[in-house]
Amino acid sequence: MNLSGNLVPELGHLSHLKILDFMWNQINGSIPKEIGNITTLELLLLNGNNLTGSLPEELGNLPNLDRIQIDQNHISGQLPKSFANLNKTKHFHMNNNSISGQIPRELSRLPSLVHFLLDNNNLSGHIPPEFSQLPKLLILQLDNNNFSGSSIPDSFGNISTLLKLSLRNCSLQGPIPDLSKVPKLGYLDLSWNQLTGSIPSNKLSDNITTIDLSNNFLNGSIPSSFSGLPNLQRLSLEHNQLNGSVPSTIWNNMTFYGNKSLILDFQNNNLTTISDTLNPPANVSIWLYGNPVCSNASQLNILQLCRPETNEQRNSSNVDNVDINCGPCPTVDYEYNPLSPFSCFCSVPLHVGYRLKSPGFSNFDPYIKDFEEYLTSGLELLSYQLQLNTVSWEEGPRLGMNLKLFPSTIFFNESEVLRIRSMFTGWLIPDSDLFGPYELLNFTLGYYANVISNGSKSGLSTGAVVGIVFGAVAVAITLSAVITMYIMKRFSRYNVTSRKRSVSRIPMKIEGLKSFTFQEMSQATNNFSSTAQVGQGGYGKVYKGFLNDGTVVAIKRAQEGSLQGSKEFFTEIELLSRLHHRNLVSLLGYCDEEDEQMLVYEFMPNGTLRDHLSAKSKNEPLNFSMRLRIALGSSRGILYLHSEADPPIFHRDIKATNILLDAKFIAKVADFGLSRLAPVPEVEGTVPGYVSTVVKGTPGYLDPEYFLTHKLTDKSDVYSLGVVFLELLTGMQPISHGKNIVREVTVSYQSGMMFSVVDNRMGSYPSECIERFVALALRCCQEETDKRPPMSEVVRELENIWHMTPESDSVPSESMVTDSVKSSTPTSTSFAGNTYVSTDVSGSDLLSGVIPTITPR
Repeated sequence: MNLSGNLVPELGHLSHLKILDFMWNQINGSIPKEIGNITTLELLLLNGNNLTGSLPEELGNLPNLDRIQIDQNHISGQLPKSFANLNKTKHFHMNNNSISGQIPRELSRLPSLVHFLLDNNNLSGHIPPEFSQLPKLLILQLDNNNFSGSSIPDSFGNISTLLKLSLRNCSLQGPIPDLSKVPKLGYLDLSWNQLTGSIPSNKLSDNITTIDLSNNFLNGSIPSSFSGLPNLQRLSLEHNQLNGSVPSTIWNNMTFYGNKSLILDFQNNNLTTISDTLNPPANVSIWLYGNPVCSNASQLNILQLCRPETNEQRNSSNVDNVDINCGPCPTVDYEYNPLSPFSCFCSVPLHVGYRLKSPGFSNFDPYIKDFEEYLTSGLELLSYQLQLNTVSWEEGPRLGMNLKLFPSTIFFNESEVLRIRSMFTGWLIPDSDLFGPYELLNFTLGYYANVISNGSKSGLSTGAVVGIVFGAVAVAITLSAVITMYIMKRFSRYNVTSRKRSVSRIPMKIEGLKSFTFQEMSQATNNFSSTAQVGQGGYGKVYKGFLNDGTVVAIKRAQEGSLQGSKEFFTEIELLSRLHHRNLVSLLGYCDEEDEQMLVYEFMPNGTLRDHLSAKSKNEPLNFSMRLRIALGSSRGILYLHSEADPPIFHRDIKATNILLDAKFIAKVADFGLSRLAPVPEVEGTVPGYVSTVVKGTPGYLDPEYFLTHKLTDKSDVYSLGVVFLELLTGMQPISHGKNIVREVTVSYQSGMMFSVVDNRMGSYPSECIERFVALALRCCQEETDKRPPMSEVVRELENIWHMTPESDSVPSESMVTDSVKSSTPTSTSFAGNTYVSTDVSGSDLLSGVIPTITPR
């Protein structure tokens, strides 16, 4: 299905409903609290939409709920303590949202909880040690949150049922607890934290497949207890401070067969010697690059281990697809099943998009046969009826795959198709400890769309249909009418063509903003004298003002042509008042009287980023860590506009003069407001992910695809920000003397001369950080929109680069976790809400006329 629109409160009237399934649609708006009235509900499946707002406390009133999946949306706010009442809930999937605050310790009372997935959110505080009391917990996945200053509870060493513990990139500190008493632990990821001390010497479970302790501050030697773990696939200890010898016995007592392999990543430590003759089997890969042992290595086999590993080596899975030489099948719907016992037999398969959300391994190859057996057995199919068409690792890590399900004859009949679909959508396939929870990405009927009767095409599972049938005819009529009225109301809201200034005055009062009189503004600027003017942009002149309490502000005074009707002005000011982020310039107030409209912003004493990059600047040059911090702060501000602002905002004119610096050199994005354009609904009611608009922007920063198509997307901002990154790295202007910064850096990067264009005024820097920063900037500046990363990925990569710098622990006030959604942030094709576009006002308006000298830290 490809549903859009909002969930309406009337859903709460479906008092016998068992399954509410709106997965993988374009639903936006908030979750109605009335869903908490459906006490019969067993499956609440809302993942993969554009839902916003907070989680209703009323959802804690669902006594029969088995599974709650609201992952991969834009949910914010805190986790309600009322969720502790969900006594039957086994699967708690809230990952990839913007949920903030602390995890309520009350959730440790959930007696049935099996999977607790809250990775990729904005959680903070401490991880409740009481979670060790959960009697059935199998998977605890909290990656990419900000538990800054918190440690891993020692009590986690007592979770006897735990299969997977993943706390990657959580700003955790302190030592690693002893987990040797967790008998079934199969997957451990504590990477990208600030863990210290030595690695515990006690042996982990024989079930362990993956141990990732990389990118911490661990010291001491590599424990001998890693030897003799029979199922180990990957041991990642890179980027720590480990010393001593490279162990040569870890693969002892391991049996290698088929595709089974072992990766030992010890890169960038302080390992100085080899404990014994290092002669690993062919199935064992050891990476030693960046250790002192490599600088003294003379043996050929040691030198081979000192080469840096590649992404291809890091991410590899092999699926055998058998080539068969047969003639063509009758039509495109038919395919050969290479595993069929009948040679060159054509049949019509079902195509299924399937993803493992929390796999318990890092190498799929040894488990492919086990997975095929698990899935065919669960679906009650024969082994040759399943073919893994493609398999790929995704960020998380998650494992996505496209499945082909072949009939035992030429076709599936209707009942078989419905049975298989309900097995997937109703989670009737038995759980697997090894493969973890899954999600159905798509179930393509294709040919079978014409076979299944119209009554079965709704996409709802059997349970959902049964639940709805109970007296739902009247409710359906009511619901249909309500939805129709709501959509018509929403559509009429966009059908506004006049922006003329209205004659009548509307009294305005907006919470959090001060309403200034014209007299106050005149007094603050000495009657708008030319000496108080500090800039001029598309909106009008900008003045430096002093309020009665001594506060220094920047006052933007609308010029003729920028004035709006009071209602429109009020609407847009109200929008701006809802934008709060430490990396956005704050709106303090406004003035709307005597035919004047003014905006009052906080004043930025340290000017624009461009001022500090210019070769003619008299200021101390910014060092690398300051530039990286500015890039990260700016990116967080833009990510907030794209994913957290309601509605989302496309900036349209990101440039170095629109990145302002406060007194502490914190980057703040300017001129993201006073939106003039928003996408209007199509005829069918959907809202596109782009704005068709007259091209506006600054040469050198302008997205080439936006320039050609007039379609502005979130990826247009990514392109412009990539140009700013290149300015930070090189000090160059976007266009200067006929040279384009993107082209110049691309040529240097591809020719291996990248460091020749790096700004030599920023002092020393880690070369690997520069390489990754340049690579990210050039990805952002790809000409094709689809090749650019989303803002969530940009922020995450900058955070990763920051963690590699020596100064990574010197800025405690800056969270190293994104201020908004991660691998699930809306892309240019996924916005379903109104997306606003800001005007092209120059951010340099808000800065001081005198910029103080700064000293790099």
